[in-house]
Amino acid sequence: MTDTNTATAASVPLAPRALPLLGHALPLLRDPLAFIMSLSEYREMVRVRLGPTTAMLICHPDLTRQVFLNDRVFDKGGPIYDRIREVIGDGLSTCPYPLHRRQRRLCQPSFHPTRLPGYGAVFARAAELKADSWRDGDVLDITQEMMTLTTRATMETMFSGSLPAETMRRALADTATIVSAFFRRMMTPALLRRVPTPQKRRYDHARNRLAATIAEIIAERRADPTDHADLLSTLVAAVDEESEDGQKQLSDTELADEALTFFLGGMETTAITLAWALHLLATNPDVQHRLRAETHQVLAGGKVDAAHLPSLDLAARVVTETLRLYPPAWMMTRAVRQDTELGGVRLKGGSTIVLSPYLLHRRPDLYPDPDRFDPDRWLGAQPDRATYIPFGAGARKCIGDQFALTEAVLALTAIVARWELTPVGDQPFKPKVETSLSSRGLRLRLSERRPSGTDDAELHTATPRSTPSQPSTPPGAGACPVKH
Repeated sequence: MTDTNTATAASVPLAPRALPLLGHALPLLRDPLAFIMSLSEYREMVRVRLGPTTAMLICHPDLTRQVFLNDRVFDKGGPIYDRIREVIGDGLSTCPYPLHRRQRRLCQPSFHPTRLPGYGAVFARAAELKADSWRDGDVLDITQEMMTLTTRATMETMFSGSLPAETMRRALADTATIVSAFFRRMMTPALLRRVPTPQKRRYDHARNRLAATIAEIIAERRADPTDHADLLSTLVAAVDEESEDGQKQLSDTELADEALTFFLGGMETTAITLAWALHLLATNPDVQHRLRAETHQVLAGGKVDAAHLPSLDLAARVVTETLRLYPPAWMMTRAVRQDTELGGVRLKGGSTIVLSPYLLHRRPDLYPDPDRFDPDRWLGAQPDRATYIPFGAGARKCIGDQFALTEAVLALTAIVARWELTPVGDQPFKPKVETSLSSRGLRLRLSERRPSGTDDAELHTATPRSTPSQPSTPPGAGACPVKH
């Protein structure tokens, strides 16, 4: 029961610039980050119209956390997850509440902390191979380079080895096609999404081909039950002793959905995070020099491996700060499954909730000077679970968060130990807003560092400073600019 003082959803202010029939679709398509940040003045919630449908954008961290923690009522759903389900079905990140607990129990062994050192060795090896492949003076499409790095690492951790070169090329191309289409499809009315445009045909072809690739690998693994000591073997062997319906293992369909979920999540979002981190280091050379000093001290001229993780403090803070500024899942949606109350407002079952980590992470009342890239804001501080949500929270928090963080820290260390990165041109680079905050098209120039032992002047700068780093020009900062 709600009390008589509870307001109706209609009493919540409507965001400005709504158009008849289209609602806020045009500003969301033209500059979604600017539109989202224009709503930061609303401290609790604001209504946003997506075509004929009205959604409630939650702006307050406490209300956002309530949504995350009550996944029975605020279930995975809404336009974002409807589009993602087209590709990965009812995998762990998209399945509805009734399926989630069982799937989480079956997937949990694959991400047990005892497996991280093995995964870390794969990540470190892939990063070293990538860093060794570059040449002094190269100008790189850094996102594409990070995609090939994380694809190789993901394939080895999932399937005990990388794909053949041609299969990897196709997987990269298919993933890029799928991801770039997500946001526009999310904003497009259902009737128009069915029109067989060239873009839709490319999307359907990429989706079907990637699914076929994963299905073929799974079929081969079912035929050979040998334990390959990889993530897929763990998924195949997982048993849920608490199952109430007799389904104690993942079916072939569920296994394919989970494999696609972890493949796309492990490859695309980590690659984007690494690309943004490298961009931020390139535009903040003081932080980059300090990180170089840390690698000099920790690696002592050797190669990075998982055993170095506890000592890579600045690298970890760089990744933490990168995820604050550019959370891959910049916007999330939830479906309200039953009549409920949130923040003194009655919400009807069937309503859509919108959450934006990007909005929360850039609120000046939560993060002083929020557009500044400042890894030192995390010195001696753990991220607040209500205000820092790049991986979500609650029971639906990303199961692979430590997997992704381990890969990002090791890869970043391997790259900075070998290369200095500088921007190409003097224009700020703006995100390509898709389902994630894509860094597609970002180019950086490489300069090979001097051999270890010749950078002694840098060593004293490895000590964390009490003053913040120099201001950066973050992508999209001029416009006051969401995993899982």
